[in-house]
Amino acid sequence: MKPAFVYDNHHKAGTAWERRGLKSWLTSVFEVPSIGIAPRCTPAIRKHVENEFRNKGWALNVKLHQNLGLTVFAVMDDLAFQLQTGNMSRAPYDLLKLQYLFQSKRIEAAALALPTKNSARLIGNNIAYAERVINELELFYRVITVPIVVLAFE
Repeated sequence: MKPAFVYDNHHKAGTAWERRGLKSWLTSVFEVPSIGIAPRCTPAIRKHVENEFRNKGWALNVKLHQNLGLTVFAVMDDLAFQLQTGNMSRAPYDLLKLQYLFQSKRIEAAALALPTKNSARLIGNNIAYAERVINELELFYRVITVPIVVLAFE
């Protein structure tokens, strides 16, 4: 697995991550040649990313609300991170959760990591992929206002 590209100009998200000194670290999390993109690779990806975030001091599986089971992958200070390696229908839901955290003033910026379109095809059918999410972020620019970095991996 390796980073393919970063889309970081949604509401100046790249600047927010750079100011905190975490943009290059975020990209490096996905630089893992030992993890290949193939069917059933997502548990290995998720475990690796979880370990990297935990080791950096992020809180994992953070609840959005105490009475609901909704969570985001990781939160630290005023940043949130979401990893999506599942069905395409989950990606807009991830954006909604990140937008909620932003509007609730719990975060100032976010990141969402997904496979590229070609890698998503290798993982399985109808897997969320970065290029589509970026197109949707551009369409909903005035709706999804949280500064969000999209990191594509392959």
